[in-house]
Parts: sequence; structure tokens; C-alpha cells
Amino acid sequence: MNTEPGTISYGLGGVLHILVDAERYRIEPEDVKALLFSGRVVPITQDCSKAKREDYLICDVAIEGHAAINRSGKAVALHTRVGSYIVPVVSLQRVARGEAVSAPLFPIIPGETG
Repeated sequence: MNTEPGTISYGLGGVLHILVDAERYRIEPEDVKALLFSGRVVPITQDCSKAKREDYLICDVAIEGHAAINRSGKAVALHTRVGSYIVPVVSLQRVARGEAVSAPLFPIIPGETG
């Protein structure tokens, strides 16, 4: 499991970009709203590069994890195939509104408390 911290940042059109190690993920704007306003579990998808072929863009999308607000309502847990991370809800809200450029992600290490 990767224990390196990552970042979440604001992208064009309200997309949230997640960078952990060399992996890149994203949460779509409508999913960000569902997460923050309805508390729904939302998918985290692969942030694919767009390749131009014959005047149209091809982008394969794969769901690589999910994001959910924790029981206390004070943090968002992000679970991806490279590890699990947490970010305070307040920090995620600031990034989603464009008030902050990015926020750090903190690794969740299984079996550790405190």
C-alpha cells in the first residue's frame, strides 16, 4: 500500500483532480455536488489523457475507486486502487468552490488508530 501523501486540486469546469504518486484520478462536477450536498458515495475515475484520432477525442473511462463522507461528517475518505486517503470536508469544499488551488490528502493506514 502506498503511504505517500497526495493532493486534490480544482480543474476546468469544476472537475476535482486527484494526484497520488504517479496515479491521476478525477471526480466529475456533478459527483462533487452529490458528495457534498447529498452525502452520496461517488465514483473516482481514471484521469485519462485524451488522444486525438481522426478529428475526435478518445478517452476511455474506468472507475478506480470511490469517495464518501465519513460518519462524523468532517472528512471525506477517498479509496483508490493505490490506497485510501482522507481530506477534511472544509478543505475539499474550498477546492471545489475554487477558493483554494489544492489540498493535501492524508493516507489512511490500516490498523492504526489515533
